[in-house]
Amino acid sequence: MFLLLFFIVFGENGLVDLNRLKTERDGLLQKNVALKQENISLYREIGRLKNDPKYVENIARQELGVIGKDEVIIKVKKPKKADKN
Repeated sequence: MFLLLFFIVFGENGLVDLNRLKTERDGLLQKNVALKQENISLYREIGRLKNDPKYVENIARQELGVIGKDEVIIKVKKPKKADKN
């Protein structure tokens, strides 16, 4: 009787394996939800990139450093602080 109980709990496809599989399944379900949310976000961004010229312009300015036709870039140097000893 003890041997049968031992195999049910610790044997192949026993309760230990069942618990491990449930934990793995829960992790995969959470990962699936996160991927679905990321997909929705990416679909929205694709829609904006296809249909919103202002958004495309903003992305080009931020990521590529693109400027408009009649714009001028002015760089201002920050003064160096003197070391106080």
